[in-house]
Amino acid sequence: MGKIIALANQKGGVGKTTTSMNLAASLATLEQRVLLIDADPQANASSGLGVNIQEVETSIYDCLIGQKDAREAIYETDVPGLDIIPSHIDLVGAEIEMLNLDGREQVMRRVLRPLLSDYDYILIDCSPSLGLITVNALTAADSVIIPVQCEYFALEGISKLLNTIKIIKQKLNPALEIEGFLLTMYDSRLRLANQIKDEVQRHFQELVFKTVITRNVKLSEAPSHGIPAILYDADSAGARNHLALAQEIINKNEE
Repeated sequence: MGKIIALANQKGGVGKTTTSMNLAASLATLEQRVLLIDADPQANASSGLGVNIQEVETSIYDCLIGQKDAREAIYETDVPGLDIIPSHIDLVGAEIEMLNLDGREQVMRRVLRPLLSDYDYILIDCSPSLGLITVNALTAADSVIIPVQCEYFALEGISKLLNTIKIIKQKLNPALEIEGFLLTMYDSRLRLANQIKDEVQRHFQELVFKTVITRNVKLSEAPSHGIPAILYDADSAGARNHLALAQEIINKNEE
């Protein structure tokens, strides 16, 4: 049975989509069967993995709103073993459309359940908000990865996200765990980055991944070519960081 991991942080610009794409590609490189769900209306993870957004016929929007079979929305990527269910700009209005649905917080869980036997990991790239789609993702997930950028205001909003996770655990998904806090955009030369790294590690202790994602220009360049960093430049720090993160997650889940 596969494990569903949501990547969530309502603060934008923390490297969430970059992590989603590159972690998914790295897990697949380590011979895991991986499905990435792009649950962000901006659809950056979809285009970053080579999906032509204009030509998408069935997206996660159609699965959530139109009750389309999720298997109809699966696209293969250039990374062997990595599939994606792309997003669509229509997802912006999905939260309003879902308000009248029965069990509206459970829709994504129902969509993803039939796919669990096909994959080792299903990753959900959430939008930078705590709206109904993100609540759906957290209700469907077994665990959540929280990217935290090593910059000023990094910890702002984390308490709100943790409170949301707590409420979802109480009311919708008692099994939801924190997979880990992931430090992103780290530059060891900056004193502030080191201070934030220390602060996060002191505050969340063993919940912080040992792997840290460093600032890396290749990570920024790769999506414009429609491929993850591991295909763009396998020797880059960004590719190596995400491969280490993938290995850390696999090791943790095999214990």
